[in-house]
Amino acid sequence: MKRLPTDHPGGYSVFRAENILYLLLVFVPAALVMEHLLHASPTMIFLVSATAIIPLAGLMGRATEQIAEQVGEGVGGLLNATFGNAAELIIAIMALRAGLYDLVKASITGSIIGNILLVFGLATLYGGLKFETQKFNRTAASLGATLLVLSAIGLLIPAIFHSIVGAGDALVERELSLEIAVVLMATYLLSLLFALRTHKHLYVGHAAAPEEELGGEPPRSFGRPLALLLAATAGVALMSEQLVGAVEATAETLGWNEVFVGVIVVAIVGNAAEHSTAVLMAGKNKMDIAINIAVGSSMQIALFVAPLLVFLSYLIGPQPMDLLFTTLEVVAVTLSVGIAALICQDGESHWMEGVQLLAVYVILGIAFFNLPM
Repeated sequence: MKRLPTDHPGGYSVFRAENILYLLLVFVPAALVMEHLLHASPTMIFLVSATAIIPLAGLMGRATEQIAEQVGEGVGGLLNATFGNAAELIIAIMALRAGLYDLVKASITGSIIGNILLVFGLATLYGGLKFETQKFNRTAASLGATLLVLSAIGLLIPAIFHSIVGAGDALVERELSLEIAVVLMATYLLSLLFALRTHKHLYVGHAAAPEEELGGEPPRSFGRPLALLLAATAGVALMSEQLVGAVEATAETLGWNEVFVGVIVVAIVGNAAEHSTAVLMAGKNKMDIAINIAVGSSMQIALFVAPLLVFLSYLIGPQPMDLLFTTLEVVAVTLSVGIAALICQDGESHWMEGVQLLAVYVILGIAFFNLPM
């Protein structure tokens, strides 16, 4: 990566972050060696593979951003929407193929609450410590929060239906989940139309154009970032397969239940790159971007990734997957969406709101950790 000029805002911080990503790539060959040559313990393979996914997911994000700069606002926005949660999606697909449906659902829950509470919480706390009050576009943030409420309803209805009819009619529950998945996916596609076409002015940031930021350099070809994106995606798929293969033995060895692994551990691994970007943007007083990353990523998981996994389960899973989440998962998503909606409604934030979001995340994490195995 070319070093940014010293007068570029945040130039050195971007350079350091990129260097860290490159250094962490050493865990990719290390994970392969442990799996295929050393035949290390499942716990060690799980930990090293999880660490390897972090820089690969970060490189996927960097490559997607560079491609988006070259292909235009509309297609670029669609690319960001598609690849923003690619690491989580790949991990979930590998778990889906293995029939680990509890892990798949837990990773969906973890990505939703992790982006809302952990990412948004850290960003709000960090930005609030540097700026007394930070403002953002209330209309765009409220729309994201409202779409999250819709996603919570999509998770809540199957659970309520199950409690009414009992566990005797699994076929009806699967059909209900499939129909809800269609509604969620349609809503997601319409939200893209809203954000990228009819009301795109609500989502335009105030950052300088890439050419201005880099001192007038001409746009770069997207051939190189496209190759990087494909290579990083392949790497994430490979590491995810190893991670999923070792998850059950690791959970048993460490005394973790599968839901905790999916909700907390896998979600943090998949979202690590997004964590750093959102926090850095909040530190530059760019809360609109930070909120778009946190709330937007949660919305994509709920409205795009979750229904897509339901569709894929009919093709690659041992059996169709439903949207029947555990009671604690439904409560966790509902509470997370509720507190996010409260924070977004006034168009401004401060550091204490970040503390509140993180406190809810820790409380939920403790609850998931103490679930029986």
